[in-house]
Amino acid sequence: MTNLANSRDRHPHWTAGRKLAPALLAAAVGLLPAAASAHHSHAMFDPSKTLTVQGTVKKFLYSNPHMWLFLAVMDGKGQEVEFPIEGTNIQAAGRMGITSSTFKPGDKVSLLINPYRDGRPGGSWREVTDARGVLHKPERD
Repeated sequence: MTNLANSRDRHPHWTAGRKLAPALLAAAVGLLPAAASAHHSHAMFDPSKTLTVQGTVKKFLYSNPHMWLFLAVMDGKGQEVEFPIEGTNIQAAGRMGITSSTFKPGDKVSLLINPYRDGRPGGSWREVTDARGVLHKPERD
């Protein structure tokens, strides 16, 4: 009867596989950051609908992967509703003329957004008019 461990060590495919496994594992681990930083889906927004939202800036997060504007918007009943609105990344924002100081709490702004599909307040901005009346929109539109 042969020793199974010894026969595996002498088999060329088994030996090559044992040597290749650490390299494959290292490559897979190396790809994790790329997968983690991959762009997330915009499936929660309805690109077939647009909505104009006017409100007061509560908070502006100038960050990657996406900026966020949190607006206080008055609903039809005179109640304040918070609208979280997702923007683009800071590199694209710079091309639109948006900086970290473009939006400040208390600023009155107007946005054209693609709303959430599920009807909750908020969405993804397509263009925004800041408190000075300057329109910021992507170059592609």
